Amino acid sequence: MHFAKRIQALEKNVFADMDRAKSQAISNGKTIIDLSLGSSDLPADPEAIAEITASLEDTTTHGYLLHHGTLNFRKTVAQWYTERFGVEVDPHTEVLTLIGSQEGTAHLPLALLDPGDFALLLDPGYPSHAGGVYLAGGEIYPMPLLAENGFLPVFEDIPSQILAKARLMVLSYPHNPTTATASLSFFQEAVTFCREHELVLVHDFPYVDIVFEGMSQPPSILQADPTKSISIEFFTLSKSYNMGGFRIGYAIGNREIIQALRRVKAVVDFNQYQGILNGAIAALTGNQTTVEKTVTRLEIRRDTFINALNNIGWQVTPPQATMYVWAKLPEPWENKSVEFCTELVAGTGVAASPGAGFGKQGEGYVRFALVHDPDILEIAVKKIAQFLKDK
Repeated sequence: MHFAKRIQALEKNVFADMDRAKSQAISNGKTIIDLSLGSSDLPADPEAIAEITASLEDTTTHGYLLHHGTLNFRKTVAQWYTERFGVEVDPHTEVLTLIGSQEGTAHLPLALLDPGDFALLLDPGYPSHAGGVYLAGGEIYPMPLLAENGFLPVFEDIPSQILAKARLMVLSYPHNPTTATASLSFFQEAVTFCREHELVLVHDFPYVDIVFEGMSQPPSILQADPTKSISIEFFTLSKSYNMGGFRIGYAIGNREIIQALRRVKAVVDFNQYQGILNGAIAALTGNQTTVEKTVTRLEIRRDTFINALNNIGWQVTPPQATMYVWAKLPEPWENKSVEFCTELVAGTGVAASPGAGFGKQGEGYVRFALVHDPDILEIAVKKIAQFLKDK
């Protein structure tokens, strides 16, 4: 049986390997404490749930939903964005409804890259960013994110021969997996660089709300590019409103880029159920209590987990944003993140994500997701301590 060459680059998947390792641990009688996935354990926004429930009784919501039917949602998004960031948005031409921001980052390369074109991606970075480039037949230039640079890319280090063939750059701050944040001045530098080299600037922005006390509001890329000359930004309700399973997100930005992405989307799907969009409108326009409670609970979890790790001698700097802890592996595991994670889950039932799964520069790190309450996180750290002692 013949399969397309484009999927060959997708064969190696560390996270699929981790799923198999978790399944094996379960079959061996281990109770899993899964800290490997950023899937919130918290309930979805109640105002959204109420609106979705009411929509189910409305039979007019039960059919296909074409683009024109998403206009009320797009208007809500545009208003939310303008109030939040002070940038005017046209809901008719500058907003596109998505099935999560991952859909946007995975499909956009199909609209922007010809085979052999380069995309500039963060290393480490979110896997779907690379997957979309591979599906489009593009090439990847990884921009190294190093601790000494605050996990920000150094644009001047990108070779000129790569820039000559590059068509887009993807950024994402607050950053998964490193938890790093970026300033408006950094984004302004990125916009200037991309304009100079005729690159589309893509910003994946799922953690817009997940920032902790003492941290200012993360900037939008469109605050650095208010005319939307080269930029597009992706949002999701998965993190702020705990609606990951509802698959609702959106893109905002340059109208030509939005139109190109819409053309790709049109041959892949229609849209979500109308009731989900109604729920998303309720979430965005509601009292924001869910967002506040989510951030507070994640901050408590962060502090509990970091303190527990520090108490067993694993020193980790508390993240200022996201729902993750990015921890440099202790000896003798410095360059064995996959082995560490597979042996940890096999021996203790604690599952984490190996840094190598996010790119070459992720090796030597492990990512823990704060998706359990403090008492469970403390149990996880006790298991980790025993694992490290036994090794």
